[in-house]
Amino acid sequence: MNRRKLLGYAASGVGAAVAERLLFPLTVSASNEQSVTVTVDEDKVLGSIPRDFIGLGYEISSVARPGLLSATNRVYAQMVKTLGAAGVIRVGGNTSDYAAYSEKGKAVSSPKATVVNRESLRELGTFLDATGWQLIWGLNLGQDRMSEAVAEAEAVSAAAKAKLLALEIGNEVDLFTHEGHRKDPYAFDDYLAEYRRYKAAIRAKLPHAPFAGPDAAFRTEWVSRFAAAEGHDLKLLTEHYYRGGQNPKSSLEMLFHTDPRLISMLETLQELSQSVGVPYRICETNSFSGGGRPGVSGTFGAALWVLDYMFVLASHGAAGVNIETGVNQLGVISAYSPIGDDEHGNYTARPEYYGMLAFSRAGRGERLAVEAQTGDLNLSAYAVADVKQVAVTLINKDRTRGAAVALRCRGRIAKAAALRLAAPSLESSTGVTLGGAAVGGDGNWKAAQHESLRVDAAGARIVVPPGSAAIVMLTI
Repeated sequence: MNRRKLLGYAASGVGAAVAERLLFPLTVSASNEQSVTVTVDEDKVLGSIPRDFIGLGYEISSVARPGLLSATNRVYAQMVKTLGAAGVIRVGGNTSDYAAYSEKGKAVSSPKATVVNRESLRELGTFLDATGWQLIWGLNLGQDRMSEAVAEAEAVSAAAKAKLLALEIGNEVDLFTHEGHRKDPYAFDDYLAEYRRYKAAIRAKLPHAPFAGPDAAFRTEWVSRFAAAEGHDLKLLTEHYYRGGQNPKSSLEMLFHTDPRLISMLETLQELSQSVGVPYRICETNSFSGGGRPGVSGTFGAALWVLDYMFVLASHGAAGVNIETGVNQLGVISAYSPIGDDEHGNYTARPEYYGMLAFSRAGRGERLAVEAQTGDLNLSAYAVADVKQVAVTLINKDRTRGAAVALRCRGRIAKAAALRLAAPSLESSTGVTLGGAAVGGDGNWKAAQHESLRVDAAGARIVVPPGSAAIVMLTI
């Protein structure tokens, strides 16, 4: 039903109940709703979310695929731009510590034998120009070919120009012995000595080269020691995060419940960042490592997870996040990829993309204090203010109960409208929409439904069905 007809129903006394049912999906009965109160303190600003918070992460083998990360790949470039006018591409991953740079050699995309050349980097530079996004580039430390890494850094700098945000030296260096790059014992001090040797050689050619690190897999103590040793000369502190691995217990239920390890890691990183005055970024991340858990990582449930996860990072002062997508370290397209790729030039927005898209519409600006009385319902609430409006994001991760939300502010709410993030089920891998619309074949998206919500002196009201989310835009 179109918007004009819906307004017509709402304006007539007989049609008011019909309008209410259209605004609130029919799958939730009042008897299966949990009452929730969400109070936003628009006068209490907790911090800001940077414009370039959103990012995508790629194995270096993606760059070696001709025409993929290129301005000529218009649909793909548009899908990235649809996520925001500013963002960060991170290139690295396990393949980077096996990769080689050959200026005029043949480009090869391979898990342990990738080769990037000058043309690969030229194409990447055009992609950055087309999207407006910046670049973090990971150099090969694993094979310890320093002269080649210096030449690669020069070539990357020449291609990316001002869009080079930072260079990283080594990927998941705290796992170098596990990956076979170094023999035991290989401790932080060993890495730091190598890092400084590479940095000095690169700076001899590129005096103003920016650096980030240590790109740890999970040993946050390495990040702490790196911050103490190099914090005076860093653009970013970086670490990775995955909720789990290829385990039968890797499930949506695991994603939907707080990971104590994540919270502890973020609290440490936030404190580090503040103490040394260097922002931190989770520069490689997704649901489950190894390309994701089939039947879980590519579902609508993962879209709700990634939306919630990005707000959790922002709430802990992160400067940004790079969600892994595309070909992985095994040479196949990951199950968790936000951007689907059939490897024949056709690209689609997969479930996680919609979670990122929702964040892009609700997660830029100043974070506001929120108090949510949810009872035992698994619902998250976040509020972000821009110049004109306050965006309140409500994420209901409960499988069976809807949330009947009373939304309040310190000031009077003049009007409220909602965009819904929805799909047929949490297990759906297709049929996902934001604002009643899917991402088009050209990579663009435009909401088809802005739902006007009932507002009275007590605030605004909305029902968020089980396994769905809503962005409520408030004019105060």
